[in-house]
Amino acid sequence: MNNTIPTPKSEFVEAPLKYLADDENLAVYIASVGGGDVTEHKGNYVSPTISIYNGRTRPDGFSLDREGFMLSSQASAVEDFYDDDAIAAVYEAEVKTLVRGATGAHRVDIFDHTRRSSSLEVQKERQIRESASIIHNDYTARSGPRRLRDHFADAPGEADALLSRRFAIVNVWRSIRGTVHSAPLAFCDASSVAPEDLVSVERQAKDRIGEIQLATYNPAHRWYYFPEVQSGEVLLFKTYDSETDGRARFTIHTSFDDPTAAPDSPPRESIETRCLVFF
Repeated sequence: MNNTIPTPKSEFVEAPLKYLADDENLAVYIASVGGGDVTEHKGNYVSPTISIYNGRTRPDGFSLDREGFMLSSQASAVEDFYDDDAIAAVYEAEVKTLVRGATGAHRVDIFDHTRRSSSLEVQKERQIRESASIIHNDYTARSGPRRLRDHFADAPGEADALLSRRFAIVNVWRSIRGTVHSAPLAFCDASSVAPEDLVSVERQAKDRIGEIQLATYNPAHRWYYFPEVQSGEVLLFKTYDSETDGRARFTIHTSFDDPTAAPDSPPRESIETRCLVFF
């Protein structure tokens, strides 16, 4: 396991990021199943070249309630992140400890793990999904509470009680194959995103119909990434918050092609864990 903090790179890189076109109203997000298929993005899109700033060089760091995302350090005792038993027995407890510490929550429930790779060969071999290549946020003001109700489908009374106070959905993203060189994640500072920049879009998947947010381009958006994320580091980002007091509620994000990555860089492999977080 390599946990050496990388040497800071340049202040920013420039890369095209895929936005929903301003005049689009018929977009649909059709999620891939995994194993080599590709997510389908129905609609019209634009890909302006964006300056994506190096988050490692920012002296005051980031927070889930201010920008909507943060980098944290946490070694894992899991040796094989494709071992579902190890994920259930070891990793979920690690994630819950991490998220409680980062948020101050009194309860964390995990409801999903998604493994991804930027390599088509790995996707086929492991039957996992590709890196997400469009700017999006996983939930909307409607689908966040709906996801909580789905999780507690057998306990609707408990869902009602939990919905009566603040809750959030936080994603925990980790590399599962060493240092990330290709297809890193980029995050947009939530305080730079206007409400009208976010568009609710139907998300069609094999087992459910949901709703996600896509984004239209705004030159005020401030984008960040963390070069060379290590296996002992994790990225946390908030995809929903029921609180409407001005703190970050949604975090648009995407993977991108880092122009500074060597052509022979190893493909990215990652696991993303989604958590219901109760306060």
